[in-house]
Amino acid sequence: MPNPDNGSQHTGSGIRSSQMGLKIFSTCPPLEVFLPLNTQRPWLMRLAGAKKNGCTGMLVYTDNSQVDPWLVSQMIIQSTLHLGPLVAVQPVYMHPYTVAKMVCSLSVLFDRRIHLNLVAGGFKNDLTALNDPTPHDERYERLIEYATIIKGLLVDEDAITFQGKFYRVDRLKMTPPLPHALFPGVLISGSSEAGLSAARLLGAVPILYAKPAKDSASTAVNTGGHFGIRIGVIARPSEEEAWKEAHQKFPEEKKGKMIHGLAMKVSDSVWHHELSRTIEENKAARSCYWLAPFENYKTFCPYLVGSYDQVGEELARYLGLGCRTYILDVPSCEQDLYHTRIAFDLACDKVPLAQYEPSRARRLCRAKGI
Repeated sequence: MPNPDNGSQHTGSGIRSSQMGLKIFSTCPPLEVFLPLNTQRPWLMRLAGAKKNGCTGMLVYTDNSQVDPWLVSQMIIQSTLHLGPLVAVQPVYMHPYTVAKMVCSLSVLFDRRIHLNLVAGGFKNDLTALNDPTPHDERYERLIEYATIIKGLLVDEDAITFQGKFYRVDRLKMTPPLPHALFPGVLISGSSEAGLSAARLLGAVPILYAKPAKDSASTAVNTGGHFGIRIGVIARPSEEEAWKEAHQKFPEEKKGKMIHGLAMKVSDSVWHHELSRTIEENKAARSCYWLAPFENYKTFCPYLVGSYDQVGEELARYLGLGCRTYILDVPSCEQDLYHTRIAFDLACDKVPLAQYEPSRARRLCRAKGI
């Protein structure tokens, strides 16, 4: 078993990962409001060691059950030297000016680049409680206006004026201005056509819930070879060790399946329905692509499970399609990130740099008639 404290092993692909423009985000453990901070902070600080395991940053959730993501993001910044928070932002929670002000303030105060994960919707009960009945596609229209104002405030040193269907600002200016080098990375969650269209208009990276790589060629075409995926990884030296860990972490439960079925009935989320359809297709043949945690309502993304080489092969297929951004599911501990890094190192070794270029990925797809 490799030693997770030994940073000298399996680090050869770090340079190539950088050349590929690979961005890997860990995910902060959900911080429910009823848990005291003194029980959460050590966990957060331990997981913030993600940077040394190849992570660019850490996703911070936002929903009605969580503590404020901006305060958590400040904790991440103050507890680490380089890790960049990926803050989930949703229009119903905060005015776009306040988002821009928070980005600018944290970036200027700590000289740290913030990343934004734009979210159009959320849990149905949360939206109902907040009196937000906006239909699915209109939520993306609103998100486009929302992000346009945020980006305008952070890019322009002069005052901006914007008049839209959902937002209006008049001669609004960001002070102090954001240094250009600290402009946030912008991601957008959305698998529907409305979500992909919003990402194209905003120049944001669309984050999709991954299908098996063999079924993702059309995704590369629809996104121009410019997309990211949300995925969990359980990789170990052997396939047997990986599956043992996977079943221990996510045991099958009838209650979870019932909750998943109920959630499906009320959800208007495209990705939720797409993944649910994939469950039956995936049961036909065993592979490292695993949906049981999603089916049991334990998490909201697929998992890749297997030996380092098996998971590395699947990740290499995503890389070959142009996928350069990965948001990992919540790790149980820092050691999980270490094992994941090994799989990514092997994936990078399997993909020639020339093949990984998005322009080449698009040409390959066109040549195959995809």
